[in-house]
Amino acid sequence: MKMKLHWQIMIGLAAGTAFGIFAALNQLGDFTNDWVTPFGTLFVNLLKLIAMPLVFASLVTGIASLADVSKLSRMGGRTIAVYLMTTVISITIGLVVVNLLEPGKSIPPEVSADLQASYVSQIEGRADIIEQVKSRGPLQPLVDIVPQNIVAALSQNIRMLQVVFFALFFGVCLILAPNENTRTVKSFIQGMNDIIIKMVDLIMYIAPVGVFALIAGTITAVAGDNIETVLSLLGSLGFYTLVVIFGLFLHVLLVYSSFVHFFTRFSLKEFFTGIAPAQLLAFSTSSSAATLPVTMECVEDNLGVKNEVASFVLPLGATINLDGTALYQAVATVFIAQALGMELDIVAQLTIVLTALLASIGTAPVPAAGIIMLVIVLESVGVPSSGIALILGVDRILDMVRTATNVTGDAAVTVLIDSAEKKWAAKEVLLQGDSGPG
Repeated sequence: MKMKLHWQIMIGLAAGTAFGIFAALNQLGDFTNDWVTPFGTLFVNLLKLIAMPLVFASLVTGIASLADVSKLSRMGGRTIAVYLMTTVISITIGLVVVNLLEPGKSIPPEVSADLQASYVSQIEGRADIIEQVKSRGPLQPLVDIVPQNIVAALSQNIRMLQVVFFALFFGVCLILAPNENTRTVKSFIQGMNDIIIKMVDLIMYIAPVGVFALIAGTITAVAGDNIETVLSLLGSLGFYTLVVIFGLFLHVLLVYSSFVHFFTRFSLKEFFTGIAPAQLLAFSTSSSAATLPVTMECVEDNLGVKNEVASFVLPLGATINLDGTALYQAVATVFIAQALGMELDIVAQLTIVLTALLASIGTAPVPAAGIIMLVIVLESVGVPSSGIALILGVDRILDMVRTATNVTGDAAVTVLIDSAEKKWAAKEVLLQGDSGPG
């Protein structure tokens, strides 16, 4: 009997962790970087290679299969409303946890100074990007949704929201212009979608090897040739790290699990088993975009979500539903303020909710994008953006956890919307039956 994919990935994850620790203890960082990490990079590149074509093809196919713009409008309204609601809840949970536990007050002033000094060069290296973020107008995210050149947008994964917009526009027009020629276009895109799905299947054969290489490379990249570096960082920022992870766990438990348990036909065991490969892959890659093809396959094949729902809800979620990132930004902002001896009143905390919500929408679904967007949140409440240096040491670890949370949220909302759509369809059939001839 063939071992299930999520168990294969877990074995790769465990083996990669063991090898990474062994490499750090035996000063094999250069060997790992030269001979192991490239296999992880190759795996991620393969996933990113098909992410944009998959988003376009599956979204257009899904919309075209609706054959009714009003149905798309209803599903789209529900999806966006749920995504925004869960993001606000995640930020609120983050603020409650960080204000109750106060991890920033556990950092001694001398440790705070040392951390800022250690990572000041990384902050300076991102200065140009940070300045660009700070200079953005309030409506710039809205402007950024519409691409000037769809070919350019398709060539960069950080422009996924633009591809989603074009695919929606294209799919709606495909519905509104039914004729022989458009049917040919629809058939062609459906065929392209089927081919890309098969590519996902083939890529996943090397998932355990890719995950092994990614985790091993991550550990040696953080530790260098000295595992004590990681232990020292965890000693200094361990409480902060645990607070973020605790907040993310609460969000998954209270929000996503409630969605699945109360509003869908799935048990929690069925749901989490079904999306386990996507969660593990998200944890390994720290990229919602790279994980998207696997997430779509998990919810469709393992959970029976209709393609027209998954192809719409998941790509949209990968761009606007970054609950894990939003919660992390709220916790990080208050933590930095606490560590620097600053008090944030209720107005500042409400500002964090609004700003983190806006910052999370359209954040590039790629590793470390949350750090850049954190600048917006920090500046909105007057906390020095240089304080980011305090948390850079453990950001890679938290990036992995919050990406897994983001993917879990996308999947939970997808099964929720699918359940609602199926109930709506059953209700329409029943009403049509009642209105038929007696």
